[in-house]
Amino acid sequence: MQDAAYWIEQLDLSGHPEGGYFRQVYQSDEQLMPAGLPARYEQARAAGTGIYFLLTEAGFSAFHRLQTDELWHYYTGTVPVDLWVIQPGGELAHLRLGPDPGAGMAFQLLVPRGTWFAAETPGGFALTGCTMAPGFDFADFELGARAALQAAYPKHAALIKRLTR
Repeated sequence: MQDAAYWIEQLDLSGHPEGGYFRQVYQSDEQLMPAGLPARYEQARAAGTGIYFLLTEAGFSAFHRLQTDELWHYYTGTVPVDLWVIQPGGELAHLRLGPDPGAGMAFQLLVPRGTWFAAETPGGFALTGCTMAPGFDFADFELGARAALQAAYPKHAALIKRLTR
């Protein structure tokens, strides 16, 4: 098995603001106009986007939320991805993205729009992909502020502290 450095080099991945490494590999050349999108979108969006996303044990994807559903895909790695999702009502879901369905992992997982979520790969690395429709735009990305998230979800304060910057 190749290590994380191999995949970062081979796939030409760069650092992502939320943590981890990424490269956009697809952006539709078709645009969806605001009139055809839900009201939360103020400007046109690409019909869809796809990225490679790699996490290592040295980092994590910090709590953030998106205005669009995000579908995660597992490709390879030494460990599964632990996804932590806080629903708007405060319920916490722990999802596992990885290669062993018999151990409670899934090859694909959906993170619903409007949820706060973070990801980590304790003890190893994982290469994944993420697709969105309408496509990703940084205008739809909100990085979580530790103090505000802890105030809103005090029963998850320790997890929020660990997975925010």
